[in-house]
Amino acid sequence: MSPGTPASPARPFFVIGCPRSGTTLLQLMLHSHPALAVPSETRFVLPAYTARCEFGDLRATENRRALAEWITGRSETKFRDLGLDAAAVADEIVAGPPTLGSALGIVFGAYARRFGRPRWGDKRPSYFKHVDKLLRMFPDAQFVHLVRDGRDCVASLKEMPWYKLDVNHAISVWREAIDKGRRNAARLGPDSFYELRYERLVADPENELVRLCAFLGEEYDPAMAAPQGLAKLTVPPQKRWHGRTHGAVTSGRVGSWAGRLEPWEVGLAEAAFGDRLTDYGYEPSGAPKPSAAQLARFTRTSTHRRMAHRKADIRERWQRRHEPGPVTCLLPAPGADAGSGTGADAVTSENAPPSTAPAR
Repeated sequence: MSPGTPASPARPFFVIGCPRSGTTLLQLMLHSHPALAVPSETRFVLPAYTARCEFGDLRATENRRALAEWITGRSETKFRDLGLDAAAVADEIVAGPPTLGSALGIVFGAYARRFGRPRWGDKRPSYFKHVDKLLRMFPDAQFVHLVRDGRDCVASLKEMPWYKLDVNHAISVWREAIDKGRRNAARLGPDSFYELRYERLVADPENELVRLCAFLGEEYDPAMAAPQGLAKLTVPPQKRWHGRTHGAVTSGRVGSWAGRLEPWEVGLAEAAFGDRLTDYGYEPSGAPKPSAAQLARFTRTSTHRRMAHRKADIRERWQRRHEPGPVTCLLPAPGADAGSGTGADAVTSENAPPSTAPAR
């Protein structure tokens, strides 16, 4: 598909980016579109993928039932936040195609039907680390990568009650998000990967959302630029860190890192990812260079993170060799013939290969 060709309405999409880059605001904007349904962050997609070997071959009805109950019956998955009938969704998973991607797609499809929307998306910042996994389950997925000044992301992460790591980790995660985003953009191309700048989005929501909608193959709707009404209904008041989504879209927090980070923190951030900042047009501050001890602590942290990522990659390769069944979503496109052979009987042979998805 060429970059100018509208996307299929059936294609799922995922909003990704460094935490505190504005992904909740973008989720609300997208969910304000009459054709799109994007829930608040759930907690079952990646955990289900990681645990897929434990559920066994989903061609067995009892295994699909176990997976369905794992998704719909545990508070950790945040399924309850979707406002869906757990028993009905579980039954739909059991009756659906016997793959993990299909089970997850059924949940999001049910959420979209709740609002009368033909298309669903999902938002979680940490998905930027797991694009390959999402593509295995949803090969036609699109990705929207939101980029914000790394210094603002670091300042905001430091202030979050749920963020327990230090500034070295916060700096590392922004750099990782940018580097992975660049690689995925080059690999997936403009039909599947779209990069959006937070600062431009809040300064000129309409024009930026028009461009985003063109990427998604949807018509822009003016409600997207004023999502505060939706935020008041859907963003829990206890999540004070999302409080600004209750007001009109504003650029008031752009560049606020200057008053929220210590000079040495700014210097360390710019030493770690200053070239990436300038590539995106962010101006360097001229902060003093970090000390050798500060650089050494950051290097230890970033090295430790790289090693952890490599270990995770090794575990993922092992799991792929031991998968009990395919993971690719086999759901028909909305409006397709229900008798097209993509239901629970589509993969029934005991000798079927362990996975029908190509390795990525």
